[in-house]
Formats: sequence, structure tokens, C-alpha cells
Amino acid sequence: MSLANKLALERRGRLAAERLLELKQAELSAANRKLGRHAAALQGEIVETRAEVANVKTENERVKTELGQANQKVEIAERRLWHSVQTITDGFAFFNSDNRMIAANSSYLAIFDKLEIIRPGVHYVTILQVLTDEGIVNTGKLAAQDWREMMTDRWMQPQPEPITIRLWNGQYIKLVDRRGQGGDIVSLGLNITESVEYEKQLKTARAEAEAASRAKSAFLANMSHEIRTPMNGVVGMAELLGDTALTEEQRLYVDTIKNSGEALLVIINDVLDYSKIEAKKLQLHPEPFDLERCIHEVIMLLQPSARDKGLTLLVDYDLFLPTVYVGDPGRVRQVLTNLMGNAVKFTSEGHVLVRVTGVPDIESGQATVNIAIEDTGIGIPEDKIQHIFGEFNQVENERNRQFDGTGLGLAISQRLVELMQGEMWVTSEDGVGSCFGFKIPLELGNAELPAHPPVPAGLRRVLVVDDVEANRTILRRQLEQIGMGVVTCASGAEALKKLDNIDLVLTDHNMPGMDGLELAEAIRNEGCETPIILLSSNTSFAANDPGASHLHAILQKPLPRADLFKQLQSVGPLITRKEEPEPPKVRKMRVLAAEDNKTNQLVFRKMVKDADIDLKFAANGIEAVELFQSFVPDMIFMDISMPKMDGKEATMKIREIEEGSGGHIPIVALTAHAMDGDDQGILASGIDHYLTKPLRKPEIHGMLRDLCPPDAPPPLPDDDDAALQAG
Repeated sequence: MSLANKLALERRGRLAAERLLELKQAELSAANRKLGRHAAALQGEIVETRAEVANVKTENERVKTELGQANQKVEIAERRLWHSVQTITDGFAFFNSDNRMIAANSSYLAIFDKLEIIRPGVHYVTILQVLTDEGIVNTGKLAAQDWREMMTDRWMQPQPEPITIRLWNGQYIKLVDRRGQGGDIVSLGLNITESVEYEKQLKTARAEAEAASRAKSAFLANMSHEIRTPMNGVVGMAELLGDTALTEEQRLYVDTIKNSGEALLVIINDVLDYSKIEAKKLQLHPEPFDLERCIHEVIMLLQPSARDKGLTLLVDYDLFLPTVYVGDPGRVRQVLTNLMGNAVKFTSEGHVLVRVTGVPDIESGQATVNIAIEDTGIGIPEDKIQHIFGEFNQVENERNRQFDGTGLGLAISQRLVELMQGEMWVTSEDGVGSCFGFKIPLELGNAELPAHPPVPAGLRRVLVVDDVEANRTILRRQLEQIGMGVVTCASGAEALKKLDNIDLVLTDHNMPGMDGLELAEAIRNEGCETPIILLSSNTSFAANDPGASHLHAILQKPLPRADLFKQLQSVGPLITRKEEPEPPKVRKMRVLAAEDNKTNQLVFRKMVKDADIDLKFAANGIEAVELFQSFVPDMIFMDISMPKMDGKEATMKIREIEEGSGGHIPIVALTAHAMDGDDQGILASGIDHYLTKPLRKPEIHGMLRDLCPPDAPPPLPDDDDAALQAG
């Protein structure tokens, strides 16, 4: 190889080594740069870590500071809590889940009279042992061991029931223990000595009050009898005197005597009822009764007063609501009489409406009945509405000072409704009128709802004529509910213009301008033969009017639904059936009246003077038993309070005689006793019926009619009661 080639080869090797050196230097520079960047990153992380460590140290210092402050607060709270526990006059103690005392306040430990054994750590069973062994607790009839077992069993319950123990010094401690979730127990010992002593005083006061109440009830019962006996003579004789020929002045005096006597009886009844309610002695006597008939009976009693004032009495009884229920008809009638009587008393013009609705439930056999009495009277100011339900309260203002009363009627009615599990309400507008209502649950007397009344054959359009809009509305709704077309008008003159295509005219009796009888005559004068039914509050007066000859029927107003539907059916073609005359009866009904008071004998004799009966009197129970055997009466009116032998003993003697001879003569008690429970003792002696004095002619006549035997003629005509009520 030549020198030149060797030099060229060396030069190329040197150049290659230089290039390799440059490459390695470049790689080394890159590595240095990377290492510098990594070192810088590590330096940043070190700085951040140092900052975080510094923050953690700062936070730890803050937490330590706050924890120290919290501990101080907890210590303060604990000291304050324990100080509060120590200041409690009642005992307070903590027990752990092992039933050992953790702590107790001074009041708890004071019971044990500083016994050293009673301190934190003592077991609950040991505490019981100390209580009995040291005589601290009075275990009563229990032996010490039995008492400790009873208290231990109680303590082990999940939630022990509070119990009261008596200490040796007569103090009473009520123990109330509450177990926590972990088994710890907080125990309270409440000193209730004052409460126990107060309860003893209350029991003594209650016993004295009950004794006073019994004495009051006995006094009222005796006074009721003593007052009713002479009142029977006063009211009865006044009623009989009113049936005789009197001058206008004499009749005024007689009416005053009778009305005053009736008012006194109302006061007596109110006071007796309120006394029985107050003493919780009033009892309900459920029995089947007809609610609709009950309402109409009350209306019949109020009808004369309403007629004198020119008021219209209306009844709106839901067409498909049952009428027979099981309840206390006497108390329901009493509430109705109070509310309806008030409505008539405080209404000078317009009407009084009794509205009856309800929701019967055939499956349960129950119904909730709502009865509302609306009037167009003087009303009640809003701020006085609740005042009127208070005892002896009345709204005092210029308008109602003319009205008398005890102020007990509404209070008694409200208590009676509450006793029947119902409620009462009232709405009123001063000067416009009032609505008193009550809602009571009643047991259904029938298993089925009233059937839909059939539409009378051939009767499609009815003309209702009445000047009172409320009555027109009631009749329209009732007739439309059974599928009839109804045309209404407010006067007779208007009715004469609407007779075309009318099948029946239902007209009110008393209307201004042209009354119902005059309308009937005018209809006939126009040659119209449409049947006419007159609705009148005084049927006997209407029947005696010459215009009555134009009528198909006269119905008492307000009319029961059954009477209306019966007359509607009779408007169709009439079928006359000739009935065979009944054979004449051959004897009079024999009636025995046992009454020792001569005045009451006279009153009774006058009350039955129109009855076709054979009447004999007995002056005492012995004579009554003798006449029972010799006279053989069909029924007996038996006074209860008589000398020698009273009515109950005489009845028992008669029932003993009947056991041997057979038969059963109805006996009706006549008594002045009216307190609740009197009837039970009287009826238990064998008496069938019960009437209180003063006697009422309709009640006496009703008994005669109901108890007349089949082989004697009726003692009174069928229309006797209607005439009495209308008169």
C-alpha cells in the first residue's frame, strides 16, 4: 500500500472518530439537559413536599389547639351538667349494662341516709337489699324477698314500667327508668308525695260531691212527686173546666191557670233532666220507633201555637229514607220538641221547616240521620251563637225579652244528642232566621229501604197551589220523584188559569185572597170535575165548611208521605165495596181505676166522661185486689203511691192470682214519680204500661182504645184523638 493510500485511510479513520466523538458529545449534552430538567422537577417536588409538610404541621397545631379547647368545653359542660343534676330535688342516677351504679346525685343518695355501701360501683340488687334490710321502703303486703324479686323482674324488662314506692317516712317516690341502646339505664326518683296527698283530697271531695249529688237526686225525686201530685189536680181540672160553658173572661182565667201549670211542668222537667245529665244518671232506652211519625206528633202539639201566630209548619222528609229505627224515641222527641218549640217561639211570621236527610247502610244495619229545623224568626247575633248552649243562658236583647224559658232547653238537647253519639250545630243570621240541626247514628228498624212508590194509574199532571214557596218546592220534588208532572202556583186566582190537562189539584187551605175551600168551589163553578185534595193544619174546621163537599179528601198539614201516596192512589177509579155489618157488641169495656186522691179521681172521671165504659174506683191497693176478683175488669189504671197497699204490691198480688186462674189483665201505672230508673222498678212489679202525672186526656183515651178487648165495642170513636189535637 502506498503512503498516499495509508494517509488517506488514516484521514478517513480520524474523520470517522471525530464524527463519533461529536455524536457522543451531542448525546452527552442531551443527557445533561434531560438530567437538568429532571433535577429541576425533583427540586420542585421537594419544595412542594416541604410546603405540604409545613401545612400539615400547621394543621396539626391548629387541631391540637381546637381539640384542647373542645376538651375544655366538654369539661365545662360536664361540670355544668353534673351541677344541674345535683341541684335537682328528685333522685337521679346512672347504671351501666352490668347494672352497677356509675353516678348518682345527692337527692338519690339522701334516701339511704349516707350509708357507705351506696356509692358508685354498687350493684342494683344490693340497693334493693339495703332498702328492705334497713327498713327504708314500705313493702306493704309483700314480704321483703318477694318485693325484691318483683323489683328485679321489673328492672330487667327492656323498658321498665314506672312504679311508685312508699318510704318509711310516708313519702311517695315514683321510679322512672329508661334503658339505652347499649344497656345503660337512667333512673329517676320523683317525689310525688304532694300529688298523692292531693289525690286523696280529691277522692274525699269526690265522695262528698257524689253524696251531695245523691242527696240532690233524692230531693229532686221527692219534690217531683210532691209537686206533680197537686199539679195533676190543677192542670187536669183546668182542662176539664175549659170544656164547660164559660164567659170570655172566665175562659181567659182558665187558660191562664192551665198555661201556667204547663209552664211549671216544663221547668220541673228541665231541671230534673239537667240534674240527671249532670249526675250522669240519665240512661237511654232503645226501642223500635217511627221517626217520621215522631216528628208529626211533635208538630201536632205545636200546631195550635203556630196557627195562632199564622206560621206554617213544614216537613221535608227524604222520600227514600227509612222511617223505622231503633233508638230512644222519648229523648229524640224531647230534642225535637225543644228545637221546634224554640223555632215557633222565636218566629213571628213565615214558616218553620223540619228537613230530614240521611245515609242508610243496609249491610251494617245503620244510618246517620240529619235533622235540621229552619225558621224565619229573629235570628241570633254571631257573637251570641255559642252562648245559647250554656246552662240558663238566653240571648239578652230588646227583641226576645218577651219570651220566657229556663234557658236549659238547648243545653239539655245538646247533652242528649252527645249521649246518643251525635252532634248538634246551629247557623243563624240576625234578623233573618236560624237553622238548628243535629246528626245521630241510628240502627235501622227494617232490613230494606222504602220501596219506590208506584205512579197512580191515570195520574200524570198535578197542580200544587200554596202561597208558601218552601211547601211548593217540597211537594214538587216528592211528586216528581215518583214520575209525575207538577205545575205550581202561589194563589187561587192563578190556579184557575192552569186547570187544563190537570189530573189532580193539591191546594193549601189558608191562603190570602182566595183560600183552598173557595178555590174548590170556584173550580166546580167552572164545570171542572178534577179531584181536589185540601191540605189543612185544622182538618176538623175544614171538614165543617160547606166547601168541603167539593173535595176528594182533606189531609193534615204537614202531611206524612204515606198519607199523601195513599190518597194519590185513591184518585183513580173508585171501587165501592159493600161490607158486611159487624154484629153488635153486647157489653161495655170494664175499667178499674185505683186512686186514693179524691181530686185525682174527679179529674180522671171527667177525662173519660166521653168514653163508653163501665168505670169503678178503688181507694187503695187492697180494694183494687178485691175489685179485680169481683168486678173482673178488662184493664186497670193503677196509682203507685196509695195507703195500706201501694200500686206495685197490689199488682204483684193480682199477678199471683192470675198464675192460679190464668189470664193477664193489662195494668197501667199512674204516678207522679218521674226520675230515671223509677219506671224500671214499677214495670218490674208486673205493670204493663207507665204514665206520669199530670195525666193527659189523649194518653188516657189512647190506652182505652189500645187495650179494649175484642168482645167489647170501641170505647171512643176513631177520630177522638185527631179532634183533641186539632181542637
